[in-house]
Amino acid sequence: MVVQKLKFGSADTLYTLVSFMASPKLDVIWMLLIAFFLWGSRYKIPAIFSLALLVGANALAFVVKTIVARPRPMLHLKQDTGYSFPSGHVIGTLMVVSVLWILVIPRLKSGTNRWLLRSLLGIWLVLVMLSRVYLNAHFPTDVIGAFALGYAWLQISEYLYRWLAPQLSHWHIFQNSSY
Repeated sequence: MVVQKLKFGSADTLYTLVSFMASPKLDVIWMLLIAFFLWGSRYKIPAIFSLALLVGANALAFVVKTIVARPRPMLHLKQDTGYSFPSGHVIGTLMVVSVLWILVIPRLKSGTNRWLLRSLLGIWLVLVMLSRVYLNAHFPTDVIGAFALGYAWLQISEYLYRWLAPQLSHWHIFQNSSY
């Protein structure tokens, strides 16, 4: 693999840190923080959508992992357990990045800040994908497949959101909530 051949001094540290920051457990924390921020900013329906998006993506990834049952690459780290396809790090990170991209960043007033943050999110997602291959946790097809699966889930979820959000806005708990 080309990515593994690009090993250099600080790359191990960088990719290990990136992989840790994008771990599925931390994705839950990131999404809870985003949902808390959205809920407190009177975006209750988007807050619930954010959490449902991540839960659904993780459930979908689990089902696909179980069905495909692809072993991890040789020399993978011992802390990487379970099957290889799709990458849970990538699908979870894609959901966090998508919520920031779609629900949070558009609310920023400065076009420059929106552009800068979206660029950083894109770079972050690529770094996560590269880190998983670099660390021998996944094959390149695992991270590409996770991205494709996550994107498909995002499209389905956005359709459901557009259909359900207006209906949810009539519920007492969501009154005075923007969506």
